[in-house]
Amino acid sequence: MTALDSKLNALADPTRRAIVELLVQRPHRASDLADATGVTRSRMSKHLRILLNAGIARDERPAHDARSRVFHLQPDAMNDMRRWLEQLQQQWDAQLQSFKEHVER
Repeated sequence: MTALDSKLNALADPTRRAIVELLVQRPHRASDLADATGVTRSRMSKHLRILLNAGIARDERPAHDARSRVFHLQPDAMNDMRRWLEQLQQQWDAQLQSFKEHVER
């Protein structure tokens, strides 16, 4: 499985997309994410593990509380997805241009 496949699989779940939307706003603790999305803490742990493994999120342990983890959106996490979508868009644009030229002949 490629990195892009992992990210697409991770984002296929609506709860994980909601987590990403929350992390775009600011870093969160897992318990806050669970409360905000309405899932249990054990289920949130599974969602976060998938996002971590896909390279979409990262975590850190604050120095003042090593038991706690704060989750952040991984910088540049979506670059490979953005490149793939741009490539699709370019191909689509080329096909539409070709069709337009065909119709105008």
